[in-house]
Amino acid sequence: MRASLIQIAVDPDEPVDARRARAARLVREESGHADLVVLPELWTVGAFASDLFAAESEPLNGPTHRAMAAAARDAGVWLHAGSFVEAEAGALYNTSLVLSPDGELAASYRKIHRFGFDKGEAVMMAAGEDLVTVDLPHLTVGVGTCYDLRFPELFRGLVDAGAQAFVVPAGWPALRRAHWTLLARARAVENQAYVLACGTAGTHAGVEQAGHSIVVDPWGETLAEAGPDEEILRVVLDPAKVRTTREQFPALKDRVLGIAPPPTRRA
Repeated sequence: MRASLIQIAVDPDEPVDARRARAARLVREESGHADLVVLPELWTVGAFASDLFAAESEPLNGPTHRAMAAAARDAGVWLHAGSFVEAEAGALYNTSLVLSPDGELAASYRKIHRFGFDKGEAVMMAAGEDLVTVDLPHLTVGVGTCYDLRFPELFRGLVDAGAQAFVVPAGWPALRRAHWTLLARARAVENQAYVLACGTAGTHAGVEQAGHSIVVDPWGETLAEAGPDEEILRVVLDPAKVRTTREQFPALKDRVLGIAPPPTRRA
């Protein structure tokens, strides 16, 4: 399976319609190069531009969905369209879309772990509740978003649901870039799964972005890593490698916690 990660910058001076058109063009240009294309988190607005979240929000089937569905259909690819600010029933969500090569919505995921502690996304957006996996040809993909990467229990849940790879769009700050690559590799190693982590480039809302999108294999080896600027990573994934890794080093079979409640004892 061929995958392309499109690491784009969020330019605050670029109108959102132009930004959608640019992202759609980049997706279409991956036709013939990729089976799966991935965009970053909140590329329509900027992950740290919380003052724009409400103004730039849209329904699930809004303009971002329509533009990305058309791009996926034209390119003939599976498209993880990063995420956008979804408005539904008076609440805002950080929502990802996965679209099939015919442009149909295969899955949507609302980010469960919201970043910001007592400000920004953490207080402005509602939390998702559902783990999401998508069955692609020969590979089951689990979906997470940015800050989710710090919570290994989410990825264990996705493994239990059959995930062999994780797609993680992000707007990760440059200040903590070392954590970004460390956590991507950790999630790959502990779950013996591919990790495709796609970040943004440039600076928005005064926050320099880490860039450095990365693809890690089930042994924790880095297959490709971008630099800090706009870039497209192209990699080839071997779905059989997940199976052989788990067979050769069957650590997942030795799990105890999380499989069944352990006995408890009180002093």
